[in-house]
Amino acid sequence: MVDLQPDERLDYLLAEENMRIIQSPSVFAFSIDAVLLADFASVPLKRGKILDLCTGNGVIPLLLSRRSEAQITGVEIQARLYDMATRNVKLNQLDDQVSIIHGDLKNMPARFGNNKFDVVTCNPPYFKSVNKEQQNLNEHFTIARHEIYCTLEDVVKACSMLARSGGKVSMVHRPSRLVEIITLFRQYRIEPKRLRFVYPKQGKEANILLIEGIRDGNPDLKILPPLYAFDENGQYTKELEGIVYGRQN
Repeated sequence: MVDLQPDERLDYLLAEENMRIIQSPSVFAFSIDAVLLADFASVPLKRGKILDLCTGNGVIPLLLSRRSEAQITGVEIQARLYDMATRNVKLNQLDDQVSIIHGDLKNMPARFGNNKFDVVTCNPPYFKSVNKEQQNLNEHFTIARHEIYCTLEDVVKACSMLARSGGKVSMVHRPSRLVEIITLFRQYRIEPKRLRFVYPKQGKEANILLIEGIRDGNPDLKILPPLYAFDENGQYTKELEGIVYGRQN
């Protein structure tokens, strides 16, 4: 029996029929950004430790559990989303592999100390905190989308402190913040190694970027081929279709 609150629904996690996810249109429903990050991030197949910051309802840890047998920890600051994430872990019987922490990502370096991670992923707030009139009236959406509780620098600093030397940091963000992201990566000793732009369709500007760096890595940035989301008929491209509908890596 699934314990759902009045505004929640139970969805299939994309096409993975044996995996379900609790969502709420009034609080949090994952977007394609999370799916792309979970597919893009380099993860160990068997052993290791993965940390997902700004985990929301736990969608990225759930998706990563399909690709890796490593231990996965998610961190979420919003109590309601933390509750959804913990129930999603239990619902999918992943208690032995996935754990969720209710807390501020800025406090995680002190919490974990020298217990560093092989991989750190993050789908952070994209927009700088602005005046109230420009923020979403829904508090949950505002916190998820705007830098209310953490700035981009807070995120990159935490990722750097939590990743082991040689560990990988993967992030999804907006192309408009690329220069800032690379600057902060290098400031905090994360060397950018892989970069990919996602375009709505051919002929349009990129609206999503995926970036991965290595803590204390050597300079050697690879620009990956573009990913187009939709074809000329408005349908998913074959590549995005493979990502969305559960391609196993």
